[in-house]
Amino acid sequence: MRDRRHPAYWGFVLHRVSGIGLALFLPLHFWALGHAIQGEAALEGFLRFTDNWAFKAGEWGLVTLLALHLAGGLRVLALEFLGWRARQKDLVALSAGFALGAGLMFLLHAG
Repeated sequence: MRDRRHPAYWGFVLHRVSGIGLALFLPLHFWALGHAIQGEAALEGFLRFTDNWAFKAGEWGLVTLLALHLAGGLRVLALEFLGWRARQKDLVALSAGFALGAGLMFLLHAG
């Protein structure tokens, strides 16, 4: 069994957890799209409902999950096409830094 303290293991875990989080978000996304299909008034009511701090925090979480999943997927592609390298810790740190940076950029520009 692999060492669970290794950064590559945590990169694997973050990629899987972010994928599950994004999959759980999809029904909410389809629910929101359903309001748009029902008409302008339904969508406007939904948008007013979502204009609070909890949904803003959720949007930040969603952007961060997307960035984590993208960075983890790029790390997996690098493993597939480039093979194992001794600098896997650097790739994991770079992936996590990219994801957190994307989330912070969204948070700074959300308004």
